Amino acid sequence: MNARLVPDSSVASKVFPSPNHGERRGGSDDSARRPDILLLHYTDMTDSGEALNRLCDATSQVSAHYFVFENGRVLQLVPESRRAWHAGEAVWDGERDINSASIGVEIAHPGHYRDPAQEGMPPFPPEQIAAVIALSADIVKRWGIRADRVLAHSDVAPSRKRDPGEAFPWETLARAGVGHWVAPAPLRGGRFLSPGERGQPIEALQAMLALYGYGLDVDGVYNPQTEAAVRAFQRHFRPERVDGIADASTITTLRDLIVARG
Repeated sequence: MNARLVPDSSVASKVFPSPNHGERRGGSDDSARRPDILLLHYTDMTDSGEALNRLCDATSQVSAHYFVFENGRVLQLVPESRRAWHAGEAVWDGERDINSASIGVEIAHPGHYRDPAQEGMPPFPPEQIAAVIALSADIVKRWGIRADRVLAHSDVAPSRKRDPGEAFPWETLARAGVGHWVAPAPLRGGRFLSPGERGQPIEALQAMLALYGYGLDVDGVYNPQTEAAVRAFQRHFRPERVDGIADASTITTLRDLIVARG
């Protein structure tokens, strides 16, 4: 962290330094790696103070560049020039060192309901989302991060992660100029693809997911890896129903996103 402890983003109120970071890997011989992904998380902890302390505890081996409280206050934990430890084992569009390629933002949130009797997750406070938008807009502008590389943790690690979850308002961010979005195709009946199926339609689905960036093998088998990628896609882009089944709405929305990206 620089000597004056000045945040990289004017949206952050102060620096609260974490020791958990290192050099970004994969840059050229004469320059450091430039981040080209903005990765959004939720903390999955009920106490925001405990979550912040964990990200700044040297024994935890985890961190992020920024932390956004429920009331919208933003702290910087790791310099943007450094490699924070937030993504874990992950992949996007062939990139496997997501930590080196990204800037990570942790959003204080308790996560999905833990009671089996409850489905889904609590909403994010409006003031928190306003701060996430302001911070994200500043980061993507300064680093030139493409809209389609503003991602969820679940996008890059679909078999392990669900955050920031289907209640996260991606459409609201997109309307504010942050992230890639098209109107989800409406739910309707008709043919769908589901776990256990095999054949060319599954291969085509996998190829579309991989083309957009999801890390999975194109082998024509609707295996757990494919189901996880479909769930992750639905959480981000078609949150009305997250079930891992590639119905017409899911496939059409995926196609529209690929076309819109160009």
